[in-house]
Amino acid sequence: MQLIAVFPYGSVPLKTYLPDGDIDLTALSCQNIEDGLVSDVRAVLHGEEINEAAEYEVKDVRFIDAEVKLVKCIVQDIVVDISFNQLGGLSTLCFLEKVDRLVAKDHLFKRSIILIKAWCYYESRVLGAHHGLISTYALETLVLYIFHQFHVSLDGPLAVLYRFLDYFSKFDWDNYCVSLKGPVSKSSLPNIVAEVPEKGGNTLLTEEFIRGCVESFSVPSRGPDLNLRAFPQKHLNIIDPLKENNNLGRSVNKGM
Repeated sequence: MQLIAVFPYGSVPLKTYLPDGDIDLTALSCQNIEDGLVSDVRAVLHGEEINEAAEYEVKDVRFIDAEVKLVKCIVQDIVVDISFNQLGGLSTLCFLEKVDRLVAKDHLFKRSIILIKAWCYYESRVLGAHHGLISTYALETLVLYIFHQFHVSLDGPLAVLYRFLDYFSKFDWDNYCVSLKGPVSKSSLPNIVAEVPEKGGNTLLTEEFIRGCVESFSVPSRGPDLNLRAFPQKHLNIIDPLKENNNLGRSVNKGM
């Protein structure tokens, strides 16, 4: 009998979800049974979909065969995404939880994420990786950048939103990438050389803190080639704090 564990990750366990958000789950198992596990999960959900006596209404079960295999469905009108052996999502959750505890101030970091997510989703319509827009983790990293650089002046979510809009509306996206270490000129790639921000020296996260998070929470990409590749330039370039060759802006479509 194979042992399988299921964990939530993303906005729900982080407690930064929106009313229209989905639920992300990942099933952890041995690699050699992953394909069989995917098939079993699909079969169970399809069974519930046609079961008129099911406790919960399940509909629109779909399988997405991508780099990360995904089973999507709707349960009681809530979108549920089930991935398999997605350790990256769990490590990101742990990383953001640790940052929130460092910021403190009655979970100011999380409360600011909720406000900025709401603005990006409902007002500006720029949030949603599945629609060629920015991903949630990319947005959370941008919020983290604001805390990292301007934490001294941030006393509430509205102050964070103001600084977020002010800073990134003026950011030179055509020529620079965002990284926690500071803006990185695209001309320096594949070497990642950050320019010291104008107000450098009083940042929130110390080098020791960041290095400890990288050591604790970094997860190798699935496939050795992905671990060795250079940072891929896209229309929006955001360097993952936990993995420098991962562009969190890769989901953004220029047309969108």
